[in-house]
Amino acid sequence: MAYEINGNSIGCNKEGYLEDINDWSEDVAKAIAATESILLEERHWDVISYLRDEYINNAGNQPNMRTITKEMKARWNDKSVDTKSIYDLFPMGPSKQAGKIAGLPESKRKGGY
Repeated sequence: MAYEINGNSIGCNKEGYLEDINDWSEDVAKAIAATESILLEERHWDVISYLRDEYINNAGNQPNMRTITKEMKARWNDKSVDTKSIYDLFPMGPSKQAGKIAGLPESKRKGGY
């Protein structure tokens, strides 16, 4: 399987996760999001940027849902942000779906805290 972006074929596995994190770009993210029926807006990009930063600059860390929610609450300076707010952005599971769009390997996390 592959994504076709700007005339280039970007390799991915059967679940749609990129084979090489270095192939990621905003255009790739938009293409992956489209396959997930998500139109990326500012808050989506905030979550994606956070996940990429954590993975790339923190030894492959893939934050759990609780950590993502806490970080977005702080970034958005919005005390009303909760798990549902993040699920509204990424309904198929924020850790995995946002991670896929961010070009990260599939998280092996099973959920919970």
